[in-house]
Amino acid sequence: MISKSAIIGKKAQIGNNVQIGHFTTIDDDVVIGENTWIGNYVNIQKGARIGENCEIHASAVLSGNPQDLKFRGEYTTLEIGNNTIIREFVTINRGTASKGKTVIGNHNLIMANSHIGHDCMIGDHCIIGFNVGMAGEVIVSDWANISGLTGIHQFSKIGAHAMIGGLSKVVKDVPPYVIAARDPLSYEGINTVGLNRRGFESAKINEIKEIYRVVFQEKRNITHALELIEANFERTFERDEIVRFIRNSTRGIIKGCKD
Repeated sequence: MISKSAIIGKKAQIGNNVQIGHFTTIDDDVVIGENTWIGNYVNIQKGARIGENCEIHASAVLSGNPQDLKFRGEYTTLEIGNNTIIREFVTINRGTASKGKTVIGNHNLIMANSHIGHDCMIGDHCIIGFNVGMAGEVIVSDWANISGLTGIHQFSKIGAHAMIGGLSKVVKDVPPYVIAARDPLSYEGINTVGLNRRGFESAKINEIKEIYRVVFQEKRNITHALELIEANFERTFERDEIVRFIRNSTRGIIKGCKD
């Protein structure tokens, strides 16, 4: 279950039925939940809190020092939920004094070679494609899908159920339920396939589509668009989530497609 070549700190807390591969190193002040599988040459550093039933593949480095010049060695953590898969060569840094922790939720897939910076907050059921680069303090909500080779600017926010096309450059916030692609990153429509897979009914998808028509396709400024949405659409969870996300955006949201 645990390779003889693995190096495990005496104060590390290892749950039942955990498997640890060859030449993996686990520092003190690490907690690993039951039934988690850890491959070869993995490096898990202090402050890591890893849930149950996770997979951590070869050469991943978790809870390394933040790559932030403001970091002064303060005590911070990396928290990873249950049933999350982390593939080869992924790096995830722990937090800084800003938030105190980096958080990865439950049931996520983080593909090979991706980097998640300090103080990022990733929800549940997210897919982070291969070679995604995520700077510090990015927020990714539940069910988001970020395709490979995407670069995400610090402090950016990605809404629930959003999908971002491959090779994208994210410098603005991406609202929930949308597909974003092109350069510069633009609204391409609703993530209909993803919403159908998650049980959204046609009427609900059409409601979301009509809301975004007001935001992106009717050539109004954002303030006026939100006022129209609140005045003309029935109050639902999805309507309120869209309005709240856009209204609270500090970086501004992506633009509508021009053609």
